[in-house]
Amino acid sequence: MSDPAAASVAGRAPGAAEAAPSGATALGQVALTVQDVERSTHFYRDAVGLRFLFAAPPGLAFLDMGGVRLMLTAPEGAFTPGSGTVLYLRVGDITAAHAAMSARGVPFVDQPHLLARMPDHDLWMCFFRDPDGHTLGLMCERPKGRD
Repeated sequence: MSDPAAASVAGRAPGAAEAAPSGATALGQVALTVQDVERSTHFYRDAVGLRFLFAAPPGLAFLDMGGVRLMLTAPEGAFTPGSGTVLYLRVGDITAAHAAMSARGVPFVDQPHLLARMPDHDLWMCFFRDPDGHTLGLMCERPKGRD
């Protein structure tokens, strides 16, 4: 692909080499290191509202995040809680999701706010923290004309 516009649309910088296909088709799982797997399972299931899938030894819990598994794991080696990863959860109505999760005790650090106006939608976000200090965001792509 030598056309700079086509490279840009494909998500590559103009002149960048085309990547070899890996066979990867989607994100399947995210590992999140937490201090207390049981406490975090309760938070993500009961407060955030993710569907619990299963638990596995030694101290792992798996929840469903819209078709992507969230694996909660205790600290191991260099993996420690509260790192710089931010997980963004897509919601259809950010105001309703914020209200429902706040009522269930989710500690938000801000209110839903407009982040960017796009040609066909407005991008809204707000952020909260889990019991280990991980930052998570709610994101909503509101179609134009919807308040």
